[in-house]
Amino acid sequence: MKIALIGYGKMGKAIDAIATAKGHDVILRIDHDSLYLLEKEHLGQADVAIEFTTPETAFHNIQKCFEANVPVVSGTTGWLDQLPEIKAQCEKGHHAFLHATNFSIGVNIFFEVNKKLATLMASQPQYNVWMEEIHHTQKKDAPSGTAITLAEQLLAAVDRKKGWVNEDTQQADMLSIISKRIDPAPGTHTIHYASPIDDITITHTAHSREGFAAGAVVAAEWLKGKAGVFTMRDVLNL
Repeated sequence: MKIALIGYGKMGKAIDAIATAKGHDVILRIDHDSLYLLEKEHLGQADVAIEFTTPETAFHNIQKCFEANVPVVSGTTGWLDQLPEIKAQCEKGHHAFLHATNFSIGVNIFFEVNKKLATLMASQPQYNVWMEEIHHTQKKDAPSGTAITLAEQLLAAVDRKKGWVNEDTQQADMLSIISKRIDPAPGTHTIHYASPIDDITITHTAHSREGFAAGAVVAAEWLKGKAGVFTMRDVLNL
């Protein structure tokens, strides 16, 4: 499979290593010094693109993939207010697009555990719930996209929480997400339920970027030849 990497930071390099080890051909490595490679004449040579860039550039990069009719896997977060527009463009043009806030197989299983626990705790108002996420200091957005996904899942089940805030709060109807930036942490997400009697805590801790990169390559393999809008739930048949 011919892969175009859009964004060649730490994640891009990790994806490159895993894709190459699996026998794929990374034909384009695009960063801020080689943006001309986003044009159709170059990008169109790829079977699939994997996009990990910045919140300011993701929308444009994905549109360039659509123009070149190249399926695109995106893991960029912090731009998701524009996601409905990208989905509409994808469906209208019969393109292929897969976005995930986290490509780790373990995290996607953790998402399912979070939803189940939130459903069970919805009828237990004696438990207050809050979240904590820890990432490296170079992470550009807070809270993390993974934390927002976890929060949205929780809010969908627990009616006593009406929204989330990225700070410690005493508002009973708001879900607190505490963001910490500590090197070299690649990512830890924890959901705390606390009552006067006991606590329940679930945590996912990433040990390296390898799990995220490996999942992105699996997603790209799965997306090749398809059309539509997908998530990792489709890839993992969850």
